[in-house]
Amino acid sequence: MKEIEIASLKRLTEFVKLNFGYDFTNYAMSSFKRRISRILELYNINSVENLITKLDTEKDFIETFIVEITVNVTEMFRDPSFWRVLRDDVIPGILLNHERIKIWHAGCSSGEEVFSMAIMLKEMGILNNATIIATDLDKDILKRAQMGKYTLKNMELNSKNYIRFQGNHKLEDYYSVKNNLAVLNPDLISNVSFRSHDLVKGDIFNKFDLILCRNVMIYFNQNLQNEVLRRFHGSLFKFGYLAIGSKESLIWCDIANKFIVVNNEEKIYKKFRD
Repeated sequence: MKEIEIASLKRLTEFVKLNFGYDFTNYAMSSFKRRISRILELYNINSVENLITKLDTEKDFIETFIVEITVNVTEMFRDPSFWRVLRDDVIPGILLNHERIKIWHAGCSSGEEVFSMAIMLKEMGILNNATIIATDLDKDILKRAQMGKYTLKNMELNSKNYIRFQGNHKLEDYYSVKNNLAVLNPDLISNVSFRSHDLVKGDIFNKFDLILCRNVMIYFNQNLQNEVLRRFHGSLFKFGYLAIGSKESLIWCDIANKFIVVNNEEKIYKKFRD
């Protein structure tokens, strides 16, 4: 397959934005190009132009396209040291001033992070005091997140993370095995609202004590990262916390001076200025 030209990608993003309302014009070009190459290979499409034709003639294919572009590999208790800091420092800091805690998982993907949060809050005895919003652009992956079903192979890795997180129990205590799948206890997410939301164009829809958006913005260019971070700032209560991915940073962004660093290694920040 020949090299994908930038002009072709531009035509594709313009077509998708015009016809379906999804805006990928500010995605990091190298990442977007890799994912388009994957779509062409997976679905035996020999050019970007033919991909545009397929999207034009097979309207349902846009759902598949969105899944492939936004797929975000994740796991439960990813970066266990991060979760220990949340449990030992961040959550107690919030509860000093609030009886209840409002959390937004932005770009929640298939829900592993949401279940991790629920398990952690349950072990802290405060799950019933939490309101959690979990959002993603991909409606299909939101349905998967709500089901809370994961392969047993994935749960092996998740269990290792949980052990390193130093949880109170065993991860197996939180799921049952049915048809060779681990099914998480649905009571864990009884306080979770799953919503389709576009970080690129979506509105500020609430105020939160804690926002997690980890390993999502690495796929955005600097302009889009700036825009998303402005929205996160507007969505946080004063002295609320923002957690981003280990390869991401707030240092260079336009609103860096409105946050202080809580934990540089774990990329946790606190809003201290409106």
